[in-house]
Amino acid sequence: MKYMLVMRATDEASAKMADIDFHEMIETMGRYNDELIRAGVLVAAEGLDDAAEGVVVDHSSEPPVVSDGPYGETKELFGGFYILDVASKEEAVEWAKRLPITGPGFRTEIRRVASIDEFPQDNEWIQKERAWREATGQL
Repeated sequence: MKYMLVMRATDEASAKMADIDFHEMIETMGRYNDELIRAGVLVAAEGLDDAAEGVVVDHSSEPPVVSDGPYGETKELFGGFYILDVASKEEAVEWAKRLPITGPGFRTEIRRVASIDEFPQDNEWIQKERAWREATGQL
């Protein structure tokens, strides 16, 4: 089963991270990433650019409204993610507990990633997606 670990931080926690030496942070996260790789559970991992550089597309009106910067509420911004292929939610939780970025204001949300196999296989769009995944080596 695949699980996404969504790394979140409050504004205050994000500000504290800015004080950490970049090379030290890369070393710390690199060691954790290496553990995931050696365990054979890492599928993907990415950090995100500063939320202030992003945009939000609000679909509550027609046409959708695009605004600069982070969400209206920035108490916990989504700062990066891991996708792990593990046996259970409990195993995903254990990996999340080992994340090296810790302290007040840091949280990790864990969500199962639904498999294409869970959708109706006779659906035309699921069949097209499955064919695309097979053609691109993602299945």
